[in-house]
Amino acid sequence: MKNKAIIILSGGLDSTTLLYDLVQQRGPENVVALSFNYGSKHNVIELPLAVKSCRKLKVEHVLVDLREIFSHFKSNLLQGGEDIPTGHYEQANMKLTIVPYRNGILLSCAIGLAESIGADTVYYGAHSGDHFIYEDTRPEFIKAFSEAAVLGTMNKIRIEAPYSNMNKASILKRGGELGVDYSLTHTCYSPNEKGESCGRCGSCQERLESFEENKIEDPLVYYNPRVILKNNDKQ
Repeated sequence: MKNKAIIILSGGLDSTTLLYDLVQQRGPENVVALSFNYGSKHNVIELPLAVKSCRKLKVEHVLVDLREIFSHFKSNLLQGGEDIPTGHYEQANMKLTIVPYRNGILLSCAIGLAESIGADTVYYGAHSGDHFIYEDTRPEFIKAFSEAAVLGTMNKIRIEAPYSNMNKASILKRGGELGVDYSLTHTCYSPNEKGESCGRCGSCQERLESFEENKIEDPLVYYNPRVILKNNDKQ
């Protein structure tokens, strides 16, 4: 009998692909999806999609509200923060979307839940495209945090980020093999009131490039024309 695994599920492309991957590997009964409402501008769009993916795959879903603690953090990504910058992640202005130590906090909560339910592993969808600006997605961080989790838990919980050496285009290719329903994912940091994507933030740009590279039509609706920005182009 396999032990349960926790997956941090945002409702985005990466974590949803990983959810399908884990269900194939372990079976839905051995996967628990953990989502967080931390007050981001896109949580209201992502979280219902995470619920729908879990229902579709018959996976247990847990939702935790962390808005109070994150309300004291400074980030353009959070409700009340300034406008989301446009352009690629390579541009310096995308650092404004960093939520301080977000993954460290979310992973800590997931480790505690894993210990409580007898799970042996916590998974999250960090990938190589994150590494330029997000310190808490890098392989060195994952390795160190996993070692700390083993030392700090009776069940010797491990942290796994199996996509950490893959870019989003490779993850999307894997998702195609798994039959992921990408209409039940959200990527945009600056959606409009209808839940449509802006197509201009770094997250949208990376998603659009990935679908183009895989020659797949993105099922999401964009309220701006679908244009891949080059260099420092902004609109």
